[in-house]
Amino acid sequence: MKLKKTIYLFITLITVFAHAQDKKFAVHTVAFYNFENLFDTINGSNNDEEWLPNGSQSWTTRKYKKKLDNLSRVLTEIGSGENSSAPTLIGGCEIENRGVLEDLIKQPKMINNNYGIIHFDSPDKRGIDVALLYQKKHFQPTSYINIPLYVYRDAPKVKEKKEEEEKTDDVIITSAVDTRVYTRDQLLVTGLLDGEEINVIVNHWPSRSGGEKKSSPFREAAGRLNRKIIDSLYKINPNAKIITMGDLNDGSFNKSVKIGVGAKAKKQDVPVNGIYNPMEEMANKGIGSLAYRDSWDLFDIIMLSEPFIRKDFSSWHFWKAGVYNKPFLIQTTGQYKGYPLRNSNGEPGFSDHFPVYVYLIKQVN
Repeated sequence: MKLKKTIYLFITLITVFAHAQDKKFAVHTVAFYNFENLFDTINGSNNDEEWLPNGSQSWTTRKYKKKLDNLSRVLTEIGSGENSSAPTLIGGCEIENRGVLEDLIKQPKMINNNYGIIHFDSPDKRGIDVALLYQKKHFQPTSYINIPLYVYRDAPKVKEKKEEEEKTDDVIITSAVDTRVYTRDQLLVTGLLDGEEINVIVNHWPSRSGGEKKSSPFREAAGRLNRKIIDSLYKINPNAKIITMGDLNDGSFNKSVKIGVGAKAKKQDVPVNGIYNPMEEMANKGIGSLAYRDSWDLFDIIMLSEPFIRKDFSSWHFWKAGVYNKPFLIQTTGQYKGYPLRNSNGEPGFSDHFPVYVYLIKQVN
């Protein structure tokens, strides 16, 4: 297999592998980012009135262009500590439509990476979707599908004291004519990463609108659907390389991830056909991707199938994970000092989430 213009890293004995001294590895960065309300200024069929020039956000062309420029800076720099190339695969959420992604990949900071787009309109009532961006020179999609999540507001029910709702833009909106909660689909993409088959699932699970416990059954259902997709891929290929990533609106310790997906925090605990969650260890250390009332959570999670952690570096292998929280992404003043730098005072920021990423490596000599 010929790798085109792949970045090569020398990984020493001390820093990475017991027998990897002076061996040469190819590396790809796989990232996920919540774009936080990436809306254009055009009145669409979705609930986008807030994000119009005469809406409550006074969302003008100038602000939209600034938002695109901000996002393009982040997306090209994620993971640059160990890989100077922009991410090969980028999962994203809170995306209004394909058009905003077309505008994004044409930004001066993005255009030279020649990203392709995989996107479907989801049934989410606010009109926000998930998508995958991919560098065409490294990844060739072979199939893709959007898989709907069916959850309903009256089943299952949870009896509990009323919770104080978390402040969020991502509210759960139900239909006036039925009981379905219309939320984001799960996007499944299969393709060849420099010749090797990789499966990617991009997620944005139902929010905590209405309270964590009351809304938990919706995310637990999302976790079960995610696991069903994973199991179907394993059934086709017991050695399937699967990456599932997204803003889960739950952490590594919640039922949706622990039971629904069945993710494990330690490599030695991951069974055959299991899922490894490198983000749980980071969450244990207090590392987060978003903050609420000075409490940090790591809701943006990337998990990998068991074949990624086998001791085989002749194919794509998980190396390490991280949260990209550089100073320019952090609010420096005011009540939310230290938080992710989101839209404020009528001006576009970056996002209310930090992006997350993993490195995949493969020995090439």
